[in-house]
Amino acid sequence: MSGHSKWATIKRKKGKLDAQRGKLFSRLNKEIMIAARDSGSDPDSNPRLRTAIATAKAANMPQDNIKRAIQKGTGELPGTTYEEITYEGYGPGGVAILMEVVTDNRNRTVAEIRSILSKNGGNLGETGCVGWMFDKKGVIRIPKDRANEDDLMDLAIEAGAEDLATEDDNYEIYTPFADFYKVRSAIEEKGFPIESAEITMIPQNYIKLDGKKAEQMLRLMSLLDEHDDIQDVYANFDIDDELMEQLSQ
Repeated sequence: MSGHSKWATIKRKKGKLDAQRGKLFSRLNKEIMIAARDSGSDPDSNPRLRTAIATAKAANMPQDNIKRAIQKGTGELPGTTYEEITYEGYGPGGVAILMEVVTDNRNRTVAEIRSILSKNGGNLGETGCVGWMFDKKGVIRIPKDRANEDDLMDLAIEAGAEDLATEDDNYEIYTPFADFYKVRSAIEEKGFPIESAEITMIPQNYIKLDGKKAEQMLRLMSLLDEHDDIQDVYANFDIDDELMEQLSQ
């Protein structure tokens, strides 16, 4: 899970800049709309919406924005019609790339993604070409200074979590997708503060990169992550911590 954690850490640091540019709010807005559209406007009976709202609040998204996004999703207010698509492909060194997309124009989006990949050592693949290399998991982050590791681990494992790891200033709890909301609720009920909680895709194995390929891979990931229609991008690369830090400056 180390490769996932390294890129996730970079993304969280980038998130502050994304928020300044309004990009983070755009992504959260789409997620709230789709969650409300698919399963209704009540967060208590719609776990995906509940998680999206919690993430939006953690990013200081205004309550009025959240409310409007829900109303657009349910059709109470007019809004853009989006569809969710997963694209798969390859990066430098044969790295597997999985892209979760929300778009109002499928043809435009796929053309732009294909161009980004081809210009940066990658290529777009067929549906299913790499998806099988990833497992859908939940990741819940708790600040280290706000929780006792043993108590947190006992609670999480009892609720259905698979593992607890440490990453920078947080404990990271990994859960099966099916148990994500149950584990999160158990943690909240015990009063542990949640830094973030998300559904993510964890690679089953990793491809080691260094030198030019590592640099090329991080540039490709940044370009994909910055695309307006890509909600999340995952890849199974592994880069040494020191080199990762140098290339991420």
